Amino acid sequence: MPHYTGPLLTRDSAALLQRAADGGAATWHGSLDLGRSEEDVALAADGFTFRGQRYAWPGKLKDRTLYYWDDDAFMPISRFSTGLIKLVPTDWGAPTFEIDGIKMLPTAKVSPFDDARRKVELVAPAGKVVLDTCGGLGYFAACCLEAGVSQIRSFEKNPDVLWLRTLNSWSPDPDSASAGGRLHLARGDVSKEIESIPSGTVDAILHDPPRFGIAGELYSQVFYDHLARVIRSGGRLFHYTGAPNKLTSGRDVPREVSKRLDKAGFKVELALDGVLAVKKH
Repeated sequence: MPHYTGPLLTRDSAALLQRAADGGAATWHGSLDLGRSEEDVALAADGFTFRGQRYAWPGKLKDRTLYYWDDDAFMPISRFSTGLIKLVPTDWGAPTFEIDGIKMLPTAKVSPFDDARRKVELVAPAGKVVLDTCGGLGYFAACCLEAGVSQIRSFEKNPDVLWLRTLNSWSPDPDSASAGGRLHLARGDVSKEIESIPSGTVDAILHDPPRFGIAGELYSQVFYDHLARVIRSGGRLFHYTGAPNKLTSGRDVPREVSKRLDKAGFKVELALDGVLAVKKH
């Protein structure tokens, strides 16, 4: 699916545009792609021109919502299928996303993109073949491309998340020149797809699964044994676990993950908000 290149509006950015037009300005200079770039936007009474295309002024916009141009009007980037999924703006430029109101990425103290970069650095992807098990918005993949990965194979099973990616200017486009054919993104459940990945063909792994209660199979011994099978000796794995409260959840997820990864053949240590593991020789 081709990536969207039109304007991405928030309530605040639309207000800045409208204020400039109401003040009699012929152009406004700023970003309409969530801080990825800045450019001149031509203003008129009935709308504005961005990247050579004319757009009508939007109606009333909601807070914490991103909007894209859908043929003849600005529409929120949200869908409801099995649950409500939406792309949500942040103070950092790179958006997060929510499923039924649950935020999927950290945004309180750091950009979700910078958070992904710190985790990617732990597996040192330059020149490597990397498995990205749960692609999400693709921030792991984007940071791997930025760091000079040789190839990254990414899976995402939720079609609505894949749709969000096509509208998010921070999500990498597998067909872009900057990706250079290095990003292979597939719709699929990695707990099943991993069975067909040949042994010892991956140099590093990034594993950012949904929480245990939603996707327990991605925390299972069977799945970790497959991760150990596909990665080469000495290869690094970062496994996001978060820090669930043991008192309320009754589980020590990082400790459980560490024990299973050790049993699968990894040397493990806690790192950032997850576990860093190295495949034993």
